[in-house]
Amino acid sequence: MPKWAKFFIGLLLLPVCAGAVMALVKVVHAFGGFTATWVPLLAGATGWVVVFLALPKPMWLYVVGHEFTHVLWSWLFGGSVKRFKATSAGGQVVLTKSNFLVALAPYFFPLYVVLVVLVFGLGHMIWDWSRYTVWLHLLLGAAYGFHVTLTWEVLQTRQSDITSQGRLFSFAVILLGNVLVLLVGLPLLAPGVGVMRSLGLWLQCTGDVLRWIGGRF
Repeated sequence: MPKWAKFFIGLLLLPVCAGAVMALVKVVHAFGGFTATWVPLLAGATGWVVVFLALPKPMWLYVVGHEFTHVLWSWLFGGSVKRFKATSAGGQVVLTKSNFLVALAPYFFPLYVVLVVLVFGLGHMIWDWSRYTVWLHLLLGAAYGFHVTLTWEVLQTRQSDITSQGRLFSFAVILLGNVLVLLVGLPLLAPGVGVMRSLGLWLQCTGDVLRWIGGRF
């Protein structure tokens, strides 16, 4: 697909992104009183930010996760890996199949957050880790903080993943992907708003944005 077409698709996605952000605000507000979830989540995220600002950045760990996320999403579309390289200075992966989701996946798919959930889920199935839920939330906050801060860090430099897809289109997909992860993930962590209700709010808010835009013309 040519970049000019992706530019216009990016424009069309902006109201959808705005609706998703508005829905996320409403979902977060619905969970406002659930301290058993929010306190450890925010504590984990804050702890990571302190580490991020005070200590050398673990770029090798981020790059490995970044490149492996390309690989994972290529596998989902039936691709395979021909070359994999990851160093603290950067990485490269050669795949047999790619598309815009494979190219942009590391920026909106928090791999280490998913790994935390998978490890805890497996441990809970085997050993009943229900009494350690607070640690799950703490680690999730730290892992998501890791994803957001280091993704922002690498986006300060020219990224071929972004330029190959077009900046506006990439921005819309990355923002929408990150917000959708939260719209689906937060309802799974705490009661208050179910996943379907969360996604319904997204559709409702997107409709509100489109009606507001329609009213300007």
